[in-house]
Amino acid sequence: MGKRISSAKILEMMEVFDEKIGAKKSELNYKNPYTFAVAVLLSAQATDKSVNIATDELFEVADNPKAMLELGLDEIKRHIKTIGLFNAKAKHIVEMSETLIEKFGGVLPKTRDELMMLSGIGRKSANVILNELYGTPTIGVDTHVLRLVKRLGLMGDEFDTPEKVEMELERIIPERYKPFVSNYLVLFGRYICKAKNPDCDACYLKKFCKVKKF
Repeated sequence: MGKRISSAKILEMMEVFDEKIGAKKSELNYKNPYTFAVAVLLSAQATDKSVNIATDELFEVADNPKAMLELGLDEIKRHIKTIGLFNAKAKHIVEMSETLIEKFGGVLPKTRDELMMLSGIGRKSANVILNELYGTPTIGVDTHVLRLVKRLGLMGDEFDTPEKVEMELERIIPERYKPFVSNYLVLFGRYICKAKNPDCDACYLKKFCKVKKF
């Protein structure tokens, strides 16, 4: 992908993102920390839109671990059956709820290590939860982020795993933008620089692009 861009260019890129996207966070709908964790779990290999449709009714009847367990596995499955991998995700929701009650008094924890003790919550999901709910400058790396750090020249091909990309973003992104950078990249990848059909005409980061198609 060639030489990476300079610190000055990275700052310029973040300033453009700040102007175009700002402090907007997750597009997942939620009522409280617990329901956000459930929504993040459900969003794996699914669109935020599909998750929001499914959880609209689910969170009306179960917005805490106790209520979710009372709802039961079969009813959870019924509510989320339109989402991919719904059988496995329903089991994760049950196990997550049990752990929250047994180990954390029904309250969602506020550290990455503790969040990763919950069924269905890996490092990326834990980072997203901490960032959205508590403003922690953690960086969630999904497929959009993995793709765009190369397209925009933020790092080279040697950064080939989510954790490597996360660590490098933490190193190179100016402190004030760390709470927002993963969301900048996710939304940019979702609506502008899409994997198959990037909307180059609407792109506001053309000057940084390493795969110019315009």
